[in-house]
Amino acid sequence: MASLLHALGRAAPRAAAVIAAPLVAFICAAAATLPMAMAQTPPASVPKPVQQAIKGAPAPGPEEVVVGAYINDIQQLDFKANNYVIDLYVWFRWTSPDIDPSKSMEFMNRFASDDNLREALTEEPERMPDGGYYSILRYQGLFSTKFQLATFPFDTQYLTVIMEDTLAGTGEQVYVPDGKTPVIVDPVITLPGFHVGTPTMKITTNTYPTNFGDLSVSDAEPYSRIVLSIPVTRPMVAMSIKTFIPIALIVVCALLVYFVRPVYVEGRIGLGITALLTLVAIQLTATSSLPDVDYLMMIDKIFMLAYLFIIVALARVVATSWRGEASEAETKAQDRRWAIWALSIYLIASAVVVWTALR
Repeated sequence: MASLLHALGRAAPRAAAVIAAPLVAFICAAAATLPMAMAQTPPASVPKPVQQAIKGAPAPGPEEVVVGAYINDIQQLDFKANNYVIDLYVWFRWTSPDIDPSKSMEFMNRFASDDNLREALTEEPERMPDGGYYSILRYQGLFSTKFQLATFPFDTQYLTVIMEDTLAGTGEQVYVPDGKTPVIVDPVITLPGFHVGTPTMKITTNTYPTNFGDLSVSDAEPYSRIVLSIPVTRPMVAMSIKTFIPIALIVVCALLVYFVRPVYVEGRIGLGITALLTLVAIQLTATSSLPDVDYLMMIDKIFMLAYLFIIVALARVVATSWRGEASEAETKAQDRRWAIWALSIYLIASAVVVWTALR
C-alpha cells in the first residue's frame, strides 16, 4: 500500500504538467489575440459613433518623400550615341527613420555607368526643424534617350533624368515634388548650339510586367518614378542660315542651266552635274553627326526636293539637245518658262515641308 501511494505521488506532478502545458498555451494565445480583436471590434461600452469612426479610420498610407533637383550643367550632346552629360543635385526630405531614399534611389536611364560620379553630400541624414530627415547627393554622368529628329534642324529635344527607388514600391513610398518649382536650372548655364528651356518634374507610376523572380511577390508591383525633363531647342535663325543658304545657292546654280544657250549642251550638263555632286556632299556633311533613323527628317525632304529640281533641269537639257539651231529661239523661250515653273514648284513644295514639320 505504501509503495502504491509512493508511485501515485511521483506520477502526479507529471500528469499536472501534461495537463497544464496546453492550458498555458491556450491562455497565452488568447491573451495575444485579445488586443487585436479589441482593436478590430470596439467593445460595446464604446459609443456607437466612436465605433464607426474606428472602423472607418484609413489605414496608414505610404511614406511621402519630398524631392527636388538643381541642374548645374549640361554637356556633350551626342546625337549618334543618343546620350548627354548632366551635372545635377538631388535632395530628399522624409519623416520615417527607417528609410534613406538618397541611398536607395536609382537613375534608370544612366548610360555607361562606369563613367558616372555619384557623391553623397551628407554622410547621414540630417534632422530638420520639423523633425524630419534631409539628404542631398550630386550626380554627374551620361544619360540616354532616343532623340526625335523628324523636324531637324528645327527640332526640340527633351533631356530626361529618370529616378526610381530600388526597394520600395508605391505601397511603401511615393515621391512628392518640392513646392511649385521642384527643379531649377543654373541661370548662367550655356549649351553651344542650343537654347535651354525651363525644366519640369513629373511624378508618375511605373509598373514592370514581372516580379523579377521574387516568389514572395504575387503580382507586379508599381514604383513611384521621378522624370526630370529639360527642353533644348536649336536657334531657328542661325540654323536656317546654315542649312538653307547652301542649298539655295546650289539650286540657283542649277537654275542657270535654263539660261545657257541650247547649243552648249556640254556646258549645260556639266553645270547640272556639278550642282548635283555638290548637293550630295553638303547633305553628307549636314547629317554626319546624326544617327541613322528609320524615317525621313525634314532636312532629308528638303534635299530630295533640291535633287528633283536638278534632275528636272538635266532632263530638260537632254530633251532639247536633239533640236537643231533653227529652233534655238523657241527653245530659249521654253527654257525660260520651264525655269519659272520649276523654281515656283520647288519653293512651294519646300515651304509646305517646313510648315508641315513645324506646325
